[in-house]
Amino acid sequence: FYLCAAVAKPMMKQRSGSIVLVTSIVGMIGNAGQAAYSASKAGLIGLCKSVAKELGSRNIRVNAVAPGLIETAMTETMPDAAREYLIKQAALGRAGTPEDVSRVVAFLCSDDAGFITGQTLVVDGGILM
Repeated sequence: FYLCAAVAKPMMKQRSGSIVLVTSIVGMIGNAGQAAYSASKAGLIGLCKSVAKELGSRNIRVNAVAPGLIETAMTETMPDAAREYLIKQAALGRAGTPEDVSRVVAFLCSDDAGFITGQTLVVDGGILM
């Protein structure tokens, strides 16, 4: 919230901008043993929608990206069985890469996404389908 407020100030002066929040599919579906993590990620989805409504009149777009299993330091520590289970759930049959997520963030910041706001784009290889 405070970060959105800080970056929105200069964007309001220029009457344009794009904010992209990074959440998680866990914020959409929950996960046993991750109540606090899930709640914080779900909160980001709500924040995205609310801030998008507040800043839209100033031509500032606010969106979120919800990654699934992405190959990061955090997921390296997952038990192999949990990791393999998620990979089997993914329609694409693999974990994502940080580049898979960063390309979506770059798109959302670009003029090509100029009519997209208040949305959460899921980047999970088809886990949630």
